Amino acid sequence: MTAPRIGSVCTGYGGLDIAVQAVFGGELAWVADNDPGAAIILASHHPKVPNLGDITALDWHGVEPVDIYIGGYPCQPFSTAGKRKGTKDARHLWPHIARALGVLRPRLAVFENVAGHLSLGFDTVLGDLARIGFDADWCCVRASDIGAAHQRNRLFFWAWPADSGGPGLARRWAERTTAHRCGPVADAIDLGKHRGGARGTGRDEPAARRLAAAHPAGIGEREPADETLSLAGGGQARQKPGRGGGRAAADPGSGDVAEQPVAEPGSGGAPLAAPGLGVDWGPYAAAVERWTQVIGRPAPRPTDALGRLNPPFVEWLMALDDGHVTAVPGLSRTAQLKALGNGVVWPQAVAALRILLNRSEPPAWGRAAA
Repeated sequence: MTAPRIGSVCTGYGGLDIAVQAVFGGELAWVADNDPGAAIILASHHPKVPNLGDITALDWHGVEPVDIYIGGYPCQPFSTAGKRKGTKDARHLWPHIARALGVLRPRLAVFENVAGHLSLGFDTVLGDLARIGFDADWCCVRASDIGAAHQRNRLFFWAWPADSGGPGLARRWAERTTAHRCGPVADAIDLGKHRGGARGTGRDEPAARRLAAAHPAGIGEREPADETLSLAGGGQARQKPGRGGGRAAADPGSGDVAEQPVAEPGSGGAPLAAPGLGVDWGPYAAAVERWTQVIGRPAPRPTDALGRLNPPFVEWLMALDDGHVTAVPGLSRTAQLKALGNGVVWPQAVAALRILLNRSEPPAWGRAAA
């Protein structure tokens, strides 16, 4: 079986790309992101992969077809941290993505967005997918569900042509890459392993900002890496992983979808003790220590010499290799934080894809609804 060719839009630093390649293998055929900082990062990591730039200006008929089309399109129109203008927001790029899917007809499409998208705009997405003849499946997973030190609840969904027989090909791709690993994090992903008392405060203040403020030297400027981060430092989260998931079978004639809610397993476990890490993390010690154990390296200091949020710390929160963003030449500190805040925690995406892969197939899977 030939390895899948992958096309990535709204790519950012490539977190969703890393997850898709960890699960399915394959190679990037092209990326498309016109953000200057993202373009610098992508050129550094993938110098031979073309960046198609602004997807709103692309003629998709001239773009190389791919097996897997992926994208973490802008979350600001749907985020609870913003004004939630939804489809009226100028940053709403889904119509351009739907147009691309209709032209390229990939075998599989994988997307990520904020969980708030479920209650604002996702019905439009499912309707568009149905109209172009795609079935869909989705779930919500928090970063804290795989041991991360922040909640970061995200919606993950995939879609495939309704006449293609379902995501069986995706399963075969995944079976081929079972032995493929991207370091210790991939081996540690277990949605039942890291669900303890240190589950998340549920507060809206960004995790990176609170952690920086908790540091004794945390004075001065403290800007968030992501306004939607919630720290997994204490308390009990209300939502179980996979809650808000479901399936939709396309009815190309009407644009309607037949939703099939899916229940996910519960959770258990206990919080981890947190030995000293050289920083007084206060109430966030258990969450920081837990993530340290998952990714296999200690947290950088949360603030720099000026008391500002430290980009390498946010990089660590996002499960990236040291320097994936912060060592890229030509990126300002502001550009680093923007890229990191807009990124995908790739082990979280891997966990979501595994949930979707492991679901049993309903009778109508891969067929257009009657």
